[in-house]
Amino acid sequence: MVAKKSATSSKSKNDSEYKIQNIVATTSLEKPVPLTKLARTQPNTEYNPETFPGLVLRIKEPKSAVLVFSSGNLVCTGTKSLAQVRKVIDEVIRQLKKVNVKITIKPKITVQNIVASGTINLQLNLNYLALEMENTEYEPEQFPGLVYKLEDSNATFLLFSNGKLVCTGTKNKQQLEDSMNQLLKNIKHILKEYKK
Repeated sequence: MVAKKSATSSKSKNDSEYKIQNIVATTSLEKPVPLTKLARTQPNTEYNPETFPGLVLRIKEPKSAVLVFSSGNLVCTGTKSLAQVRKVIDEVIRQLKKVNVKITIKPKITVQNIVASGTINLQLNLNYLALEMENTEYEPEQFPGLVYKLEDSNATFLLFSNGKLVCTGTKNKQQLEDSMNQLLKNIKHILKEYKK
């Protein structure tokens, strides 16, 4: 994986790389939304109130899905940057104008979760890490990755023997960077003990 200079990719200081794959963000439009009317007039919607109270609104660019609730609360998924989240929310507001819901506020966006994938450029002995590190789960018969929860952080990692990883649970780029650096520090400390 090659780190590109963009809003979604980064090379961390300890020779690890990651790319943001998904941001889950929430906001409130502070106005009720007529979901049935929205579903009838917009072709890019899914609404089945008997099974789920929210309407799914699919946005083509940037490709994402927004859960719209009658209270005016939104959950946006599928974006890779905060700028994309803002663009998606603006598109939702434009579509709501078509059903006479005029939003006059600039909604405050709250990031709930960032999912990133990447690598730490090390071959990992997952059996050894599972035995030596706290807060791990590893059952190779069921899944080839080791689950590692960082202490004092909401970050959880899926680690694979080739050094590839998935990180979830952070809420901003700094938390993600800090978690990646802490992961690498913890693994290098354990591997140092292993080589003794």
